[in-house]
Amino acid sequence: MERIRVLLPDAAPGELLDRELQRLLGHGLAVTLNLRRVTDKAEARATWDGRVDFADFDAFDEPTLIAETVRDGVGYHAVKSRGGVPLRAAFLTAATDPTLANRLRVVGRAGAGTDHVELAAAVRHGVVVTHTPGSNANAVAEFALAQLLALTRNLPAHNEAAHRSRWTTPAAPAVELSELTLGVVGLGRIGLALAERAAALGMAVQGLSRRPTGSSVPRAESLDALLATSDVVSLHLPLTPQTRAMIGRDELAVMRPGSVLLNTARGGIVDEQALADALRDPAHPLLAAAVDTFEHEHAAFASPLFGLPNALLTPHVAGMTRGAMATAAIRCADHIASLLDGRPDGVPVVTG
Repeated sequence: MERIRVLLPDAAPGELLDRELQRLLGHGLAVTLNLRRVTDKAEARATWDGRVDFADFDAFDEPTLIAETVRDGVGYHAVKSRGGVPLRAAFLTAATDPTLANRLRVVGRAGAGTDHVELAAAVRHGVVVTHTPGSNANAVAEFALAQLLALTRNLPAHNEAAHRSRWTTPAAPAVELSELTLGVVGLGRIGLALAERAAALGMAVQGLSRRPTGSSVPRAESLDALLATSDVVSLHLPLTPQTRAMIGRDELAVMRPGSVLLNTARGGIVDEQALADALRDPAHPLLAAAVDTFEHEHAAFASPLFGLPNALLTPHVAGMTRGAMATAAIRCADHIASLLDGRPDGVPVVTG
């Protein structure tokens, strides 16, 4: 009997790739590794030749992804994504074509969130979607704290000036964390991890959540109330129709004077043009923003925030620590194997 086939369109980096492949093979799965993002392709081939199959294509180009998935009418039972390769209706339709020898049954994301998958289409085609919520909670919380410190102490500007041989003195002394209030929008695993760390550093913390969490973080009455009473606002929400563009011109306008916005969640939650306009306006209450997630990423990376000195921009790396990525990769491999084997108990499944 042919083994269950799994496609890895965006491989894990470095030594984590070996651990990921060993885990998948240990479950008896037949793996096809896309080499496009592998740093040392020759080494990967030499190490894994005969144990896995290889491909080399741009997974973020949908027609190419579809062509590779249905090549020779073979297909795959599962796709394991790490960096959020878009899996939209056209792909899901092609990958579940009844004429394929192996129809897609499972999509796994080694990370938190599944907004890269068109969930309605997945449900329609009978594809189960899983991910690894909480696997990067500590990593993202630490990164948000780094963003907070960098902007409240104006580190990017001081760094740039020092590299230009300029000795700068702040126009006004910086505030300490114990003088600031942090507003956390979304009290899931990441939001609570950040709130705990910020409180330990002496910050006053308040939060906003769609559902009860059982935490002791004081709750704001509304989003506007939180924005108006926080010196730093950090976003930790999934991207859904309800949260898309929830931070726009009106919301930015009610923020406290001199405030800072942090986004390590999803780019579509913030209206980037409205944010850019606010940061360009010296009279706007928003002083600075740190953004790690964007509406358009990877090959399509573009943003109206480019070039703004009070915008600290990073390429969606908040969750990329060794520990977080290893946990996500191994956990996702286990989830996929369980679902393909008809053992869904305990596996997080997202349907919409």
